[in-house]
Amino acid sequence: MDDTPFSHPPTLDAILAAAEATGFAMSCEERTGSLLATLAASKPGGHLVEFGTGVGAGAAWLLHGMHPDARLLSIEADEAVQAIATKHLAADPRVTFETTDADQWLDTYEGPRLALAYVDCRPGKFHRLQDLIALLEPGGLYIVDDLLPQTTWPPSHQHRVDTLLAHLPEVPNLRATPMRWASGLLLGART
Repeated sequence: MDDTPFSHPPTLDAILAAAEATGFAMSCEERTGSLLATLAASKPGGHLVEFGTGVGAGAAWLLHGMHPDARLLSIEADEAVQAIATKHLAADPRVTFETTDADQWLDTYEGPRLALAYVDCRPGKFHRLQDLIALLEPGGLYIVDDLLPQTTWPPSHQHRVDTLLAHLPEVPNLRATPMRWASGLLLGART
């Protein structure tokens, strides 16, 4: 089976070129992106959140699959990095970018329940997982990537991943499946 995506977001090439030009090496890889688009398509009218906008590759994939009435909030602490995403994606009325720390966002969010959360940073993945799961609607999807070793990992990072994976069976209200595919994924649903 060829798992190469057969459809790509129209903005993806420009986003990845900007990532390369700026030395940003942590963009969502294309198989993960294709899965994100598919999962986003399953949430018509849903409120989606992305923790860790980066330069916008993940957001581009989510938007590629989203229905016209769905909404995406993409959160990133690094304003300079997120500016690349904003440049390429902000014209889409379905997306809002917020430059803030994900921990701070978790402390202050008072909006509707989330249909999907894609987590590509430490908060919501390696700490505060239960806080994020509590914001998902029943059946809401929880997606994490980069659980297989990456060249961008600091030396202590493998321990964080191992702890997360060992702790998963104990997380209440989450049915999850880790996958040794793409960059190493975790797909979960709030029960």
